[in-house]
Amino acid sequence: MESKAPTNPLVCPGLTALALRLLGELAETSAASSSNLVFSPLSIYAALALTAAGARGATLQEFLAVLGARSRDELAEIVRGLAEHALADRSLTGGPCVSLVCGVWHDVTRKLKPAFRDAAAQSYKAETRAVDFREEPGEAVKLINAWAAAATNNLIDSILTDGQVSTQTDIVVANSVYFKGTWHVPFDEEYTEDDKFHRLDGTTYDVPFMQISRSHYYIACHEGFKVLKLQYKQDHQRFWPPSPFSMCFFLPDARDGLAGLINTIASSGPDFIREHLPASSVEVGEFKLPRFKLTFSSDMSAILQRLGLQVAFDEKEADLNDMVEEEGTGRPLALQSIIHKAVIEVNEDGTEAAAATISRMLGCAFMEEPPVTVDFVADHPFVFFVIEEESGAIVFAGTVLEPSPSTPGEKLLRGGRVHDDDDDVDIRSVEWPITDESADGGLLSCLRHCIRWLFGYKAEQSYGL
Repeated sequence: MESKAPTNPLVCPGLTALALRLLGELAETSAASSSNLVFSPLSIYAALALTAAGARGATLQEFLAVLGARSRDELAEIVRGLAEHALADRSLTGGPCVSLVCGVWHDVTRKLKPAFRDAAAQSYKAETRAVDFREEPGEAVKLINAWAAAATNNLIDSILTDGQVSTQTDIVVANSVYFKGTWHVPFDEEYTEDDKFHRLDGTTYDVPFMQISRSHYYIACHEGFKVLKLQYKQDHQRFWPPSPFSMCFFLPDARDGLAGLINTIASSGPDFIREHLPASSVEVGEFKLPRFKLTFSSDMSAILQRLGLQVAFDEKEADLNDMVEEEGTGRPLALQSIIHKAVIEVNEDGTEAAAATISRMLGCAFMEEPPVTVDFVADHPFVFFVIEEESGAIVFAGTVLEPSPSTPGEKLLRGGRVHDDDDDVDIRSVEWPITDESADGGLLSCLRHCIRWLFGYKAEQSYGL
């Protein structure tokens, strides 16, 4: 069935364009090192936008070009609008938990200008605080790391090391994004089974695959790739429509087709993602999607310079002086580094993800008709996006080259829950090794193993077994 391109414009095409360009740059590095990738375009965009609020002249023009905005006011309006509306927290009603927060830490000798402080607080909901980078840089690092841990529900316990802040540091600007959503229709762990995942080098290994728990999914078939869309729950009510948040998996048809697919995505316009999302569900044949947990940490400075943010890193040319008051030495501000960390976990229940970005400053198409039954077997590398569909905002993106491997005995630890009118009853699958004793002893031996597994050896003895 043919999908239709969205009619409403992207709220922030600059965010989407930056996301696709970053995907192209970061995925190339990750593929070369055979490592997974996860990052938050939203977090990077918000941190850069907040930094741009203190930029002037050529430095500001570079920020605006990279972020796809016409002015600092437009940047502030975009981030504020996303935080207050499209990305508003929905956890109180049973929907996704979403948090987008910023922070600014400045040395006690470099006071923030009132206009920048007001913009940080009003448009970016940023906490601003004076710290002593000169005399106690270690304490400043602890304070910033504690903020990152609290903002990401401890998924990211630290973003800076002691060596990344020095007596020359004047300002640290940070953003964090936290997301936790439950699938609109969760997967049943009972159907999760190990199978082979094919690496880019042709080797295989066992990973746990979530398998089909219903007959219809949102899948679109395109030339050379398929797209699966999994929607998140919006409300406590069982039959409430799904939330506008979804996770989309772009799976190349060829097992070695990841690089080509990423090149297509990264070189396309900002509407590429939404134009290729499935608009309706189809009947599904074989279905396999691996569970995975990914982490990522990198200094983004070199990549952002390649994308056009160059003057801001030049100690002689950078102009970020709308950020701080003149303190008498004439020391200019310049970007030293942009540090980004991200974590994501995808399992039968849903998705939990977090990201944090630190900016440090120093002084000195056409869609084919799918077949009647569509298979979606993600047993080789693929691309994923967590998006808010109404605005088009890309909250997280990445590539899965090697999902988390299967752990021996893992299935023994997994179990479902059934809901009784009075209480929850924990149901776990009962498995035990087949030994010579159990093979010869028949039913009695099996009963012994069951009681031992459920209640321990004392219970077995009390029954005289």
